[in-house]
Order: sequence, then C-alpha cells, then structure tokens
Amino acid sequence: MNATDLLKKLHAHLGQVVLGKPEQTKLALTCLAARGHLLLEDVPGVGKTTLAEGLARCFALSFGRVQFTADLLPSDILGSQIFLPQQGTFEFRPGPIFHHLVLADELNRAPPRTQSALLEAMAQGQVSLDGVTRKLPAPFTVVATQNPLDLAGTYPLPDSQLDRFLMRLSLGHLDPAIEAELIISRRGDPLHALAAVATAEELMAIQAAADRVEVSRDVADYAVRLAQETRSHAEIERGVSTRAVLALISAARAWALWEDRAFVSPGDVRAVLKPSLSHRLVLKSSMQGAFSREEAGHLIDELTRRVPAPR
Repeated sequence: MNATDLLKKLHAHLGQVVLGKPEQTKLALTCLAARGHLLLEDVPGVGKTTLAEGLARCFALSFGRVQFTADLLPSDILGSQIFLPQQGTFEFRPGPIFHHLVLADELNRAPPRTQSALLEAMAQGQVSLDGVTRKLPAPFTVVATQNPLDLAGTYPLPDSQLDRFLMRLSLGHLDPAIEAELIISRRGDPLHALAAVATAEELMAIQAAADRVEVSRDVADYAVRLAQETRSHAEIERGVSTRAVLALISAARAWALWEDRAFVSPGDVRAVLKPSLSHRLVLKSSMQGAFSREEAGHLIDELTRRVPAPR
C-alpha cells in the first residue's frame, strides 16, 4: 500500500472516533506525515485529547500523556536520576517524553520554565539531562492542547514555543445533528475499540515519501512572497521567520501525498497556509488573546488574495 492509500485509510479509520471533523483529522495526519508537532487550541471538551490518542492508536505508537499544571516540574516530563541505596548508584528513570507520541495536555497551564522543557525534544528529538544527551524514539511527535487565554489559570505560550509547532488547529463544536447522533450511539470509550491500521515503521515510510515530493522554484518563490507579505503588513507586528517558511513547505509536501503527486502545487501551499502560519504571527492589534487565531486567519486570507500564485 502506497503512502496515499495508507493516509486515506487512516483518515477514514480516525473518523470513527473523531466525528464530524474530516478537515481537521486530515490536517493532523498531514502534520505527522511532515514530521511536525501539532497544537490543538480550543475550549475544553471538544475532542482534542481523543484526536491525540486516536493518532497514536492508528499507528500503534507508544503514547505518553502529561497533564500540565501550575506545579508541574521539568523532571516530571523528562525524567530524573533515582538513587538506588543497595547499589549505591543513581539510575535514570525516563519521563513520559520518551514515547513516540506525547500528549502535552493543557500546555499553557504550566509556567514558562516547565513549558521550555519540551523545546530541545521538539527541535532535535533528544533530551539533555545531567550532562548526558539521550535520543528520543523515532518517530517522535508532540501533540499539545491549549486552552484559550481568557480561561482562568493559563499562561501565554512564548513565541519560541509556538514556533516549534508545525500546525495549530481548532476542532470547534460539533454540528448539532452529529452531536445528537454521538449521544445516541456512544457506548463507553470509543478509543478502546480503535485498532491499529499502520505501524510506526509505516509512518516513517510516509514521512520519507513526503520528503521526496519535489518543490519547484516557482512554488518556493510563492511561499517566500507570502512570508514577505507578513513581514511588511500594516497590521502585523512581526511576520514569520525562515523556519516558518520551511515548515510551510514541509506541510505542503505532505499535503501533496493526498493526491498522490510527486510535486507541490500552489494549491498545496494554500491548503496548509493558515494552520502552518497563523500561530507564528505577532499582531499589532490588542486582540492577542482568545481571538488572535481568528484574526490571524483573516489576515492570511487577505495575503492569499494579494499574492498571485504561479501557474
């Protein structure tokens, strides 16, 4: 089974537990195919955790969950040295970060010191503790959930943390008809019946297939022009970085797999533009809190209208 067929099979399978959100689940799978980390921002109770665990189960990935709280310490995530009195030595006990897919639940409820414990892991796939660098398992992905900043007990994620996420998605509330069907049909936890349809090795094969998708000079120039527009727009305080453009192209490569294409089209870039760039913009508007996602999305829509796509 090639990468396209496997992605479509996974998409249908994941739709059994994440109801009524086909676009979001497609983007989430695209993020994994692009070797990226995913930020899910929404109010509690709309299925963010279900999506994260469903991704792990679909690929038979080892899964670790960290509930972020105000008193969480970096060692609670990374692990620590434990003294063994009988041997008179220390032994490293790995934390929940040492899994294929790690759910950082309510990431913005922890202070910045604890949030920063994820930076090296997300950027380099490794953890450095007590002068020793330890590799994380491959593939490795962080799926984090974030509550809106107008909810009590939240800390804003620093720009350096946001920039490590390839995509930011919002699930939103279900369509009323689908929500009613969910109430009628639900019997226990649907994740318990979700069987794996792929392996970690097959996920890495999908990622390798995405790496092989070609990007023409015209499409690369198009992505750069879009980025430059964010850097000069009157309503944007700080536009996206070169890292953001590289992330955008990685996402577009993975999106091209859905059409079984060996090249990136301008449509692929537009399809992943909003989830890949909206969280990286710093706006001049005072609405940097709960409504920044929507406002940034409107600005990106405007940019796509202003910047002509290559033929």
